[in-house]
This record gives sequence, C-alpha cells and structure tokens, in this order.
Amino acid sequence: MGRYIITVCCFKSISAREKAMIVNLEFIKAIVTAEEVLLLDPLCQEVIPFVEQLKQQLPHKNQLRIQETGHEKEARSSVGGQSVPVPEAAESLNSELPFEFQVLEIALEFVCMYLDSSVSDLEKNAYPVLDDLARDVSTKNLELVRSLKSNLTRLLARVQKVRDEIEHLLDDNEDMAQLYLTRKRMQNQQHEALLNGTVASNSFTTNLRRLNSNRSGSVVTSNHFDDHDVEDLEMLLEAYFMQLDGTRNKILSVREYIDDTEDYVNIQLDNQRNELIQLQLTLTIASFAIALETLIAGVFGMNIPCKLYVIDGIFGTVVGSTSTLSFLLFLLMLGYARWKKLLGT
Repeated sequence: MGRYIITVCCFKSISAREKAMIVNLEFIKAIVTAEEVLLLDPLCQEVIPFVEQLKQQLPHKNQLRIQETGHEKEARSSVGGQSVPVPEAAESLNSELPFEFQVLEIALEFVCMYLDSSVSDLEKNAYPVLDDLARDVSTKNLELVRSLKSNLTRLLARVQKVRDEIEHLLDDNEDMAQLYLTRKRMQNQQHEALLNGTVASNSFTTNLRRLNSNRSGSVVTSNHFDDHDVEDLEMLLEAYFMQLDGTRNKILSVREYIDDTEDYVNIQLDNQRNELIQLQLTLTIASFAIALETLIAGVFGMNIPCKLYVIDGIFGTVVGSTSTLSFLLFLLMLGYARWKKLLGT
C-alpha cells in the first residue's frame, strides 16, 4: 500500500501497473484495480463528493450488470474435453465500461467540473477588476490585477497538466491498452484455464492434442488482437480532452483580455507621460523668456551711473518693452517647438 502511494506522488497522473491503475488528478489520488478503489485522504473536503458519487454510481451499475447476466446461462468454452467458465465481466464488457474505466470516468468528470468551476470564478472576478483598472490606474487596482494574473497562471498550469496527460495517453495505444485491467484479468483466467485443460488432455490421442494446441493458439491470437482494441477508452478520453481544451481556451481568453487591458493602460500612461513632457517643455520655454527679462532688470538694478535714470517716465517704457520682448520670444520658441512637432497641435 505504501509503495503505491509513493508511486502516485512521483509519476504520471494516469499510469498502469501490472494489476492496478494509478490516478493522480488534482485532489483525487487513487489506486484502481479491476474490483476495488483505494483512495488517499478519502475524508478530505474536496474528495468526499467524489466518494459519494462512487457509492451512488458503482453499486447501481454492478447491480444492473448482475440483473442482466443473472438470467443467462453460464457461458463455457470446451477445450480438451473440459468446460472453462468465462468470467462474469466478459459478458458485460461490450454493454458497459469496465469497473476501472467507470472510476476513471467519474474522476475525470469531477476534476473537469472542479477546474471549470475555478475558471468560472476566475472570470467572474477578473472582468470587474480589469474594468476598474482601465478606468482608474491606481496601486490598489494594479495589486488586484497582479494577484489575478498569478491565480490565472497557476490555474492554467493545472489544466494544462491534466490535458497533456490525456493527450499523451491518446497518442500511445500501448499505454491505453495497459489500462484495461478487467480485460487483462479475464485473459489471465482464460490462460490458466487453457493450461489446466491442456494438462488434462494429455491422456487423449495425438490428434486431440493438436486440436487443443490449435484452439489455444487461436485464443491467444484473438487475445492479442483484443489487446489493441482501445476504442472505448479512446472515446472516453477524447470527450474529457475536448472539455479540458474548452476550459483552457476560457483561461486563454481571460489572459488575452488581461493583456489587452494592460496594453490599454500602458497607452494611457504613455499619453499622460507625453502630456507631462509637453507641459515641461512649455514651462521651460516660458522660464527662458522670463529669464531674459530678469537679466535686463538685473542689469538696470546695478548701481552704475546711467543717463536713463534721469529721464522722467522711462521706467514704464523699459518694463513694457522688456516684457513685450520676452513674450514675443516665448511665442517664437513655442511656434518653433510646434513646427518641429515637439508639442501637440
């Protein structure tokens, strides 16, 4: 038991062993055989609904299977003069999924529902926060968006992990064939029965032994071809692969909306930065024009004898002239800046 739990934590999300299937999907960590399920932390709050679903569906399905096969005659295969009972699971293999795939289907359903619910909550919280950021670029809104992007990245990684695991299984028929635990158990039982039948038939004639050998070879050959029949599992995995792909597309859509909002905010900030630069340039031109007038006033402020000091009314004329000169210089430099497109029109 401990060895299997270590395997769950270290290897792929869905992997096959000799007589078990290891499932490590999000909060569901289980060892599935052809007859039973072993769960890690079954009392965990997130795992309890999964356990209840197993209790509701699996006994019901098994009961239906017994009712369907209970009125049928016992199927037997005659080999070497002895009857070999066909396992009960063989009669229902074509009518429904094997036990291990029923468990896998419920696990994938719960994981997909959980991830889809998480994405829905993310969408519900994301769009109002992004709209607030577009209206008001503040530290609070930027912090909310940063937290939102972190949650989105983690959620995308979780969805991508499960999706890639299913895609890997779909690309490898051998791995999918190894997950058919019920079929492998049936084949082992048939093989043991055939061996027993072969030993019992050693007292028969040579022709009968050859017939038994041919029949054994035909059964082994048919089992060999059955090993590559993974259509049921492939259809099951493809359905949940498409669902996970849709969930992943939702996350990518939210991330694209975040990127668009960030681009819009950056454009706003660039526009405000350009306006500040233009204002700074305008103030610099005005400061230069005023500095010229200040220079003239400073020259006349020196205690140096000058004939202009004795002229009546010269003060107003000089102040008006220097102010007009400074203003004209300001307009000239401002027009030059606009001509060079350093300022907006």
